Amino acid sequence: MATPCVRQVVRSMWHFRHINGKSAALVQGILHFSSSRQCNGAVKPKKDELKAASQWKLYGAVCLQRLPLVSQDPHPVEEKFADLLHQLEVERSFLSDHEVRLLEDAERLSRKQEGEFDSDDEDLANQEIITAQDEEDAWEQKLKRFQPALRARGAADEEHSSVGRCLAESLVLLVQRGVEVGGGAERERVWMLPQLPWSPGETLRETAEKALATLPGTDLQARFLGNSPCGVYKYKFPTSLRSESCVGAKVFFFKALLSGGTRPTSEPGAFAWVRKSELKDYLKPDYLKQAERFVLEL
Repeated sequence: MATPCVRQVVRSMWHFRHINGKSAALVQGILHFSSSRQCNGAVKPKKDELKAASQWKLYGAVCLQRLPLVSQDPHPVEEKFADLLHQLEVERSFLSDHEVRLLEDAERLSRKQEGEFDSDDEDLANQEIITAQDEEDAWEQKLKRFQPALRARGAADEEHSSVGRCLAESLVLLVQRGVEVGGGAERERVWMLPQLPWSPGETLRETAEKALATLPGTDLQARFLGNSPCGVYKYKFPTSLRSESCVGAKVFFFKALLSGGTRPTSEPGAFAWVRKSELKDYLKPDYLKQAERFVLEL
């Protein structure tokens, strides 16, 4: 707010100079003072700002989602609407090429039984003809041999460490890590999204990519969605762990989709693939509040 005031003073001083022909040196001094204040304010940040910027430890985390592999079960309203459309299709549609061929085959067979042949029938008399009905019978036999995979697999869907559970829903990868809760060696096992501390010289996205690549016992491959974080979680360390240079941490989350690599981990219970509705059973309340904002049920 100081710069507009200085400019107002400058205008007044120039006006005073044109009237009296004096004070040119004073005006030049004010101009120099104004420009130097602007430059110093832009180049040199305040010491308090530098101190505040260094009080938080930065982390890069990845929200890895496995998209649904099969379609979801239809709602009863959707089933009724599908039946209605099928009924309208049967009642109002024209005959398909296959249905027309069935009628032609039936008519040709009837003429053959009655001994009435035309020139086209005589040409086909000595050839082996596969009728539309023969094709339908072959299709029926093939359909009977087909065994579709189960959509719901019972106990397998309750195995949270398996990426192949709940095929019709989207899943999120969680990891269990030990977190210090006091000044001693006491540590608490906490569920969270995969994360690593940020290192100088790398971007936060590179930190998130490294957090996924360094997970033990996995070879997960993912496609990251953009370079900007989709969310942030800020928390303070316990009082015994705080220092003048670091009072807490800021975790920046990046979205990614699983594209391959599903080898199971060698550490049982260290990983979990959960639905959005199951996050509350794993995450801390404050952490859950931030994660629910960007975890989508696709």
